[in-house]
Amino acid sequence: MENKCCVLGKGWGIVIGAVVLGVSIILAVSNFKSYDRTVTVKGLCEMEVKADKVIYPLAFKVAGNNLESLYVSVSEKNSAILDFLKSYGFTEDEVTVSLPQVSDRDAEGYSQRSMRYVVTSVITLYSDKVDNSLEMRKGLADLHKKGITLEADGWSYQPSYLFEGLNSIKPQMIEEATANAREAAQKFADDSGSRLGKIRTASQGQFSISDRDANTPYIKKVRVVTSVVYYLKG
Repeated sequence: MENKCCVLGKGWGIVIGAVVLGVSIILAVSNFKSYDRTVTVKGLCEMEVKADKVIYPLAFKVAGNNLESLYVSVSEKNSAILDFLKSYGFTEDEVTVSLPQVSDRDAEGYSQRSMRYVVTSVITLYSDKVDNSLEMRKGLADLHKKGITLEADGWSYQPSYLFEGLNSIKPQMIEEATANAREAAQKFADDSGSRLGKIRTASQGQFSISDRDANTPYIKKVRVVTSVVYYLKG
C-alpha cells in the first residue's frame, strides 16, 4: 500500500511539474511576443549658430617690366593692408603674409604682352574676431581708394567662416533629437493601440555643419539625426 502511495505521489508530482513548466513556457512565449514588435523612428535636431573662426585672404596683383620696382610696390601695399587690418582690431599674430608669386610672361611664351611680370601677394587673416571681419569687409573700399584692388575671382580668395564649438552643443542637440524620436514613437504607439516599451537599439548620425544660405556664410546650420528602435507592448 505504501508503495502505491509513493508511486501515486510521484505521478502527481510529475503532472504538477508539467503544468507549472507549461505555464512558464506560455508566459515566456507571451512575453517574447510582446517584445517582438518594434518601431523604428528618427529624431532630428537643427540649430543655427554663428561662426567662431574666419579665414580671410586678401590678395592683389601688380604688373610691370621692372621686377625690382614691383617688389617695392608689393611691400608698400602689404604694409597698407596690415595697417588697414590693425585699424579693425586685428593683431600681427592673426595675419600671415605669403611670399610673392611671380609670373614671367616671357618665360610662359606670351608673344603679345604689355607687361612682362605679374606679381601676386596674399595676406591671410585667421582670427576668432568674426564680427570685426564683417565690419572690415564693409571698409574694403578704403583699400581701393589707396590703389589696392583686391582679387575676388574664384574660390581661392573668398573668406571662409568656420564653427569649431561643436562639442559644446553636442549634448543638447543629441538630447533634443532623442526626445523628438521618442515623441514620434509615442504617437505611433498611441495610434496603433500599443504601449511604448524600452529602447532596443539607438544610433546617432553624423553631425553636419553647413552655411544657412549663400548670403550669410557666417551663420551656420548644425544638424544631427538619431535613429531609435523601441519595443511595443500590447
